[in-house]
Amino acid sequence: MTTVLQIGNRTIAPEEVIPLLTSYQMLPQLFRESIIDQAIAPISCTPEEIDSARQQFYQQNQLTSEAERQALLWRYCMSQDHLEEALLARMLKIEKFKVATWGSKLESYFLKRKTQLDQVVYSLIRTKDQGIAEELYFRIQEGEQTFAELAYEYSEGSEANAGGRIGPVELGTLPQILGQVLSMSQLGQLLPPMRLGEWVVIVRLEKLIPAQLNQFMRQRLLRELFEAWLQEQLSQLSR
Repeated sequence: MTTVLQIGNRTIAPEEVIPLLTSYQMLPQLFRESIIDQAIAPISCTPEEIDSARQQFYQQNQLTSEAERQALLWRYCMSQDHLEEALLARMLKIEKFKVATWGSKLESYFLKRKTQLDQVVYSLIRTKDQGIAEELYFRIQEGEQTFAELAYEYSEGSEANAGGRIGPVELGTLPQILGQVLSMSQLGQLLPPMRLGEWVVIVRLEKLIPAQLNQFMRQRLLRELFEAWLQEQLSQLSR
């Protein structure tokens, strides 16, 4: 029997590897990384790019001394060459692949996603009693009490602790009906009670924060497109 791995007193033979990866639910990760390796194989990195990535990696992981860097290598059973070639160079190639594949499509993709990426701050009162919701709505509308006062007293969710105020949150993360209503609302507009699942809610839009295609957003959208592509590649393996 040919030994491929020794862990303590345990010897793992070649014919055991696939069953172990399957039982440990690691086979999908192996497929994923293999697909990535094939995609980035034609891409190269310069020594200067790897050096810059190494310095950034050290800073992000707060590895300020040589002893700390060596401890990291020992912990993950890596040599310096393995760190640079198998980790840093691979990360650089993945980023280059993303830009080469989807960089020219980012603006149109951003515009398509923008209504979900915009952020809002809104006030919310929720109750399961339709009658109470209508009464609170008219009190706010007539100026008898403020939204925050009534939220503290009557709202049945955690937002009550903040006077009903929620956000900023992305519109795309909200329940579909709520997101649509807020996206069409005017600032300060008090919306009549509406049914949202088991709740009757009163909502008011307080602030709209439009999404911007800055560097952070570009990286995020590239990750989204990359992950969608990767999931499609994985799904094709099972067909």
